[in-house]
Amino acid sequence: MKAVFAAEPNAEDPLSGLRFGERPDPEPGPGEVRVAVRAASLNMHDVFTLRGVGLRPERFPMILGCDGAGVLEDGTEVVVHGVVATPGWRGDETLDPRRTLLSELWQGTMAEYVVLPEYNVVPKPPELSFADAACLGTAWLTAYRMLFVKSGLRPGQTALVQGASGGVSTALVALGAAAGIRMFATARTEEKQAVAKSLGAERTFESGARLPERVDVVFDSVGRATWSHSMRSLRPGGAVVTCGATTGDPTAAEIQRLFFTQLRVIGSTMGTRDELEHLIAFLVASGVRPTVGASLPLADAATGFAAMVAGETAGKTVLTTN
Repeated sequence: MKAVFAAEPNAEDPLSGLRFGERPDPEPGPGEVRVAVRAASLNMHDVFTLRGVGLRPERFPMILGCDGAGVLEDGTEVVVHGVVATPGWRGDETLDPRRTLLSELWQGTMAEYVVLPEYNVVPKPPELSFADAACLGTAWLTAYRMLFVKSGLRPGQTALVQGASGGVSTALVALGAAAGIRMFATARTEEKQAVAKSLGAERTFESGARLPERVDVVFDSVGRATWSHSMRSLRPGGAVVTCGATTGDPTAAEIQRLFFTQLRVIGSTMGTRDELEHLIAFLVASGVRPTVGASLPLADAATGFAAMVAGETAGKTVLTTN
């Protein structure tokens, strides 16, 4: 089968290990299903894989992709849930200390076929296209958990999304606005600010700009470059919900501000299968859909990866198999 894969890790030049070519057809074992992939989407996790983060050298070559949507052998259309718990785990799979994501122990979704545990597929409703559904498992599920499970926000309250042009950030703006939350957003360029406004952001600002009012919650996946601004932007008693640090760990924890204004720092990672089902139901009911910035065939994956690494994306990049 055709697939997009990491041939070998390269921490300094991750795209040098990116390949498109033939890989063995996967065969499902007991309790597993094979999905004929129709669409998969890119995430920064794929770049980390290309860098060799979290994978031993003997795990290569590794097919990339945590997200996808496709068709089971019986014709059922499904969305892939990329968090794979260890056998016998019960409860929130994101809390399983031995959990993995697709493209870590299991081969990923950027291929004509993917095999995974039966638990890790969710029915795709006809209202969602395969491209829409392929965006949900990582970025949109992460945003859903941050917003509706972790933040404690209620309709009418105010939130700030830092760096609102990537997959998680655009999902946060769209979901929050649809839920009646006042969404502020920062972005480096006017074009990216315009994207956030089109998704429902009430106000947009340059990165680091002083806000006209402090907010109840800040969503921060940037880390070092935005952390101090995030802490300064909160009302007393507010919270930062973080799911990553793409620019590295903050140089200062802002501990004085943290205790003096009684702020909260909340970590969030991915989401559960149940939350993915709830996210899908919310999209069907609300009419909200992912922003697909680019749709490319598998063979052109390198173009999409180069744009993502350069920070030139607005929304999700989707790869299609036909």
